[in-house]
Amino acid sequence: MRPAPERRRELLEVAAEVFAAQGYDATTVRRIADAAGLLAGSLYYHFDSKESMLDEILSGFLDDLWTRYDAVLATGLGPRETLEALVTASFREIDRHRAAVAIYQKESGQLRDQPRFGYLAEAQRRLERAWLRTLESGAASGDFRTDLDVRLTYRFVRDTVWVAASWYRPGGRHSPEETARQYLSMVLDGVALRDRHRRTNKE
Repeated sequence: MRPAPERRRELLEVAAEVFAAQGYDATTVRRIADAAGLLAGSLYYHFDSKESMLDEILSGFLDDLWTRYDAVLATGLGPRETLEALVTASFREIDRHRAAVAIYQKESGQLRDQPRFGYLAEAQRRLERAWLRTLESGAASGDFRTDLDVRLTYRFVRDTVWVAASWYRPGGRHSPEETARQYLSMVLDGVALRDRHRRTNKE
């Protein structure tokens, strides 16, 4: 028999996939138990409710995300390097917690009004502050353009990165690091050739 902590992790992984696919409200404990190959009563041996499972899924993801983000922010990198490191850290967490990220995106708006999930609102504010400080610092230092609205830029980068949870699959064609590298290339350098490159090619 697998140790209890390992079994709990396996069940949380199953629950996360079901929540991500069907939505929290539409998911029943029986549906999670069926997906895990258990009777519903057996699932209650490990968790007292589906709310408890969701809480562990989301808090575990956010704890891991902030462990990575705090490590990046503590290094004292320049704004561009910090942005690159935050994007890379984000894709590593999407790789590790893809279903949890999808749940967070879909459900946090309604969940954060519930007392048990009040930490989601603070997590959102904390994430926003970290990204905005990086972008504002980059604009002040000349690393980033100053003609762009910082909040719009933050929302663009945030949505561009995190929406990847809807299609990214661990073990796919690109590693999280390679996916981050290509996203960063598009965000920082664009997708169009510069005029001088087009002229050079025509010549």
